[in-house]
Amino acid sequence: MNERTLIEDFLPLKPHWFHVLLSLVDEEQHGYGIMQEVLERTSGKVRLWPATLYGTIRKLMEEHLIEEAGERPKSTQDDARRRYYRLTRLGRQVLTAESERLEELVRIIHAKRGLRERKVES
Repeated sequence: MNERTLIEDFLPLKPHWFHVLLSLVDEEQHGYGIMQEVLERTSGKVRLWPATLYGTIRKLMEEHLIEEAGERPKSTQDDARRRYYRLTRLGRQVLTAESERLEELVRIIHAKRGLRERKVES
């Protein structure tokens, strides 16, 4: 199986997978940080409860879309129990492909709205 097929096999991404991957685009984060980032980014509309979040993290790791980060913050700024995660190359590619898929859907929605508005004017 080539890499292109592998990436497309993940699409469409499950919403929780999408939010976790998106949270890891700019920086490595621990689980609680991911939960908080998703909550803030979605203005509280998406809440990843611990069981959902850690189940999602486990599946994303099994699929090689994320991995545990090797480096940790200084011990004075960190809790030793925390695990930090980062996107893998494949995870970044899958997120990019999903983002492009969603952007295409938005273009279609805007085009359909334009058609609807023209029908109302007629």
